[in-house]
Amino acid sequence: LSGARYVKRCHTGHTWIGRACDIVATACFESFGGMQLEAGFAAVDGGFDLRFGGRLVLCHRPETPVLDSARGNPTVLMYRGNFRIDDAPDGLITPLDCAVDAQGVTLSHGGAAVARLELVDHCLTVSLLTPGHDRIRLRWHGEPDEAVWGGGEQMSYLALNGRAFPMWTSEPGVGRDKSTELTRQMDEAGMAGGDYWNTNYPQPTILTSRWLAIHLDAACYSVVDCTDAGFHAFDVWSNRATFELYAAEGPLTLVSQLSTRFGRQPPLPDWAIGGAIVGLKDGTRSFERLDGFIRAGTAVSGLWCEDWAGIRETSFGRRLFWDWRRDNQRYANLPQRIAALQARGIRFLAYANPYLANDGILYEEAREGGHFCLKPDSDEVYLVDFGEFDCGVLDFTRQETRDWFAEKILGREMLDIGVSGWMADFGEYLPTDVRLSDGSDPMEAHNRWPVLWAEVNAQAVESRGKTGDAVFFMRAGFSGVQRHCPLLWAGDQSVDFTRHDGIGTVITAALSAGLVGNAYSHSDCGGYTSLLGNVRTVELMERWCELSAFAPVMRSHEGNRPDDNLQYDSTPELLACFARWSRVHAHLAPYVRHLCNEAVEHGLPAQRPLFLHYADNAALYAVQDQYLYGADLVVAPVIEEGAREREVILPGEGEWIHAFTGERYGAGTHCIAAPIGCPPVFYAPQSDYAPLFAGLRKL
Repeated sequence: LSGARYVKRCHTGHTWIGRACDIVATACFESFGGMQLEAGFAAVDGGFDLRFGGRLVLCHRPETPVLDSARGNPTVLMYRGNFRIDDAPDGLITPLDCAVDAQGVTLSHGGAAVARLELVDHCLTVSLLTPGHDRIRLRWHGEPDEAVWGGGEQMSYLALNGRAFPMWTSEPGVGRDKSTELTRQMDEAGMAGGDYWNTNYPQPTILTSRWLAIHLDAACYSVVDCTDAGFHAFDVWSNRATFELYAAEGPLTLVSQLSTRFGRQPPLPDWAIGGAIVGLKDGTRSFERLDGFIRAGTAVSGLWCEDWAGIRETSFGRRLFWDWRRDNQRYANLPQRIAALQARGIRFLAYANPYLANDGILYEEAREGGHFCLKPDSDEVYLVDFGEFDCGVLDFTRQETRDWFAEKILGREMLDIGVSGWMADFGEYLPTDVRLSDGSDPMEAHNRWPVLWAEVNAQAVESRGKTGDAVFFMRAGFSGVQRHCPLLWAGDQSVDFTRHDGIGTVITAALSAGLVGNAYSHSDCGGYTSLLGNVRTVELMERWCELSAFAPVMRSHEGNRPDDNLQYDSTPELLACFARWSRVHAHLAPYVRHLCNEAVEHGLPAQRPLFLHYADNAALYAVQDQYLYGADLVVAPVIEEGAREREVILPGEGEWIHAFTGERYGAGTHCIAAPIGCPPVFYAPQSDYAPLFAGLRKL
């Protein structure tokens, strides 16, 4: 074939023409997801190209090398789930020379091999060859104006362009904006202010507007760096990395591929989508208060009492007593009360996390059973400071520990007394200097911990035959959590309208997480974190109701300082507001069931970025303050304090109907009046659910 010409036609209809003598290694027309994907290395101009799905994904030239190799010198500091991670790498090598052979590419420097790249099917493996080197920086080719999304559940930015995002599960911080006084004070109080990239749920997966996806199949510390428009870099703290490549003709298929890869959630049960879950932590008085919600006309699907195991008062606020057994003084006759609620069609939800307080009863049982992570140089339990109390971390690398927690706590203490769901909180706090039962490096295990925690919860639910009925919801995650966790919640937003930590971040969280395989997300209606005099306002409570009604699950929360903040039953007006929007949420249940079916069949999230259905409009790529609810609703919540109108983009070419006024609008950008109680929500008149949507005007 030397010197012969060849022509390959890729799935997009374009041709790739060259000489066979220039193509040394190629994996031609690999089949993936029903498509024939052109993939392979080509020696070009003193470097090489790697194409996948007919797209250029790596472009190495002496002047634009694709890889750096170095030896890391990390410093890791953790305080109450907040991490400061620094690195001072040395021995940096940027290999310029390359040799393409039948299996892949070897990069070298000064005659010494530095790295090896091999493509098998849709996986590119990068191996460093310099002894002691354990830092990889790989630069994926970027096109001008190519949008990039992903990174797991991001709170501040849907489009990642122009910024770098460390992939490390942690507390997201309070304020998350270094220019604000709240963030500054929280940083001073214990590294707790956070930044735009801090998240409970990172994931080293990106999607681009060339309809490519790249996933780093590793749990080690990494950084997705999109600061340079010419490439999308992954920094990986390892001497070996495998990247999975996906290509599609559009975003719907690409998102579907990723949801298949990471695992799809079961459909939400009817009870979870058929009304609001009322969050109260007031002991047995919670049941009396719930009756007040019902008398006000609230469509109630569940009562969530996170304080079922008791409370602990701290300077942060009202915390829970982390000993996962029912508090018989605070909740007398709880199994009987749960049964009485269920007879009325109302489920009971509780709370658990993967830590046990060292002043609780279960702590001793867990210690004797060898269920805790240990100190690195002794058999003593490694205790973590969670804010004025210390806890042991359950060692979920032990199957015995996973079985014990799933059966003893989630099974017997919760599911067996009738609990139908719970907040499966935390998972981000694994220290990097603990000793684990399986001998794994805690720097590698840290990001896996939320996934292990999700597995334990799913195991408990499955053991009672409750998969698809009992629902636990998590804030922490990493790659693979999708397979086990049926529902996300967006974490601990501040009780305000701030750009990086307020009400609007729950939209960004749902949209970004949905792109990487999480079909269902929701938030604490009313917000959670109240510190340094920052308290809820009536306006915030009202606007959060408007937003929460258009999420798959609507659930309120009393926050960390319930006595200092307004609650939805604090005034008749707020109670009426919550009741109305709970009825809106319940009214939409048939449509949400349709979205659940789409999630199961196609892997599509319920809340979707506008570009997911309108991919040819690049102006939509960075829109993160409104969303499609399925394909048939445009939801544009008001997330700015004092706003009584807002700009709304109605995508496509046809008409949209305002769900609460009936007014018709053409596609395009409009300034829409948005008084409290009438948020901009629009439906497509051709939708099969148009009669259902029209009924919203009566609620």
